Amino acid sequence: MSDFQYLVGIDGGGTSCRARITDLDGKILGEAKTGSANIMLGAEIAMGSIIEAVGLAAEFAGLTANDFPKMAVGLALAGAEEYQAWQAFMAQPHPFAAITLNTDGYGACLGAWSGNDGAIVIAGTGSVGLMIKDGEQHVVGGREFPISDQGSGAIMGLRLIQEALLIADKLRPDSRLAQHVLAHFNHDIDAIVRWSKTAKPRDYGQFSPEIFHYAAAGDTLAINLLRRTAADIELLLDGLFGRGAEKACLMGGVAERIHDWLAPPYQARIALPQGDAMDGALLMAGKAHNLYSVEGA
Repeated sequence: MSDFQYLVGIDGGGTSCRARITDLDGKILGEAKTGSANIMLGAEIAMGSIIEAVGLAAEFAGLTANDFPKMAVGLALAGAEEYQAWQAFMAQPHPFAAITLNTDGYGACLGAWSGNDGAIVIAGTGSVGLMIKDGEQHVVGGREFPISDQGSGAIMGLRLIQEALLIADKLRPDSRLAQHVLAHFNHDIDAIVRWSKTAKPRDYGQFSPEIFHYAAAGDTLAINLLRRTAADIELLLDGLFGRGAEKACLMGGVAERIHDWLAPPYQARIALPQGDAMDGALLMAGKAHNLYSVEGA
């Protein structure tokens, strides 16, 4: 531990992997972003994204791969709640002095509440509700797309594709949003079916910004999709409030835009996050907050 010179926080999800390097006093030296680091989609893919992101952040910091062995890395990664995926990831060799792994939700909650007790709902590509209280984690949802992750961009996109197909079959009223999606596939229904066979959560999640855009323009389908998303997030909030949370932070690209769609009683219990998942991951790196850690290979 005494050889550490740098702390690295990693926030990895289904869409991107973000890295932040600081010195031991917390001064930010460099940041970077690369591809997916959801370990459920492949331990090797995630590790590759992490090493690439740290390498790019190191360049901004004036460092090189020769400095990796001086880095303690806190990993807040999607998919880490699944223990077999956690084991597969942690069994890999890595170039760092030490790595510490927990979920992206845990890292985000640490960051949002500056290491103190608190609750969050993350809704980005995926979703989860998480509370840290008296050193224990309490989790609701977050069991990965497509069986869970209600309120996420991936589920929003899946529902949109389903509705667009119904509209293509003239089983639902037409929608400009649906026509936008159909045009994305050149109005080729077979192409949508083929795409769906290999599409990942981020592929579905790519449509979530368009849902917000068309809802603001009054599109009925988009409005209904956002109402369903808001109801999903309220359900996660109910789970946290029922476990003793007084307030919760909303984090992630979907959650940060859904506030005005929530019912007023929920809006009143939303707090502003004090930091992000990379801040939480840096706390993990510096203080070994989570349960599992291994020294570098």
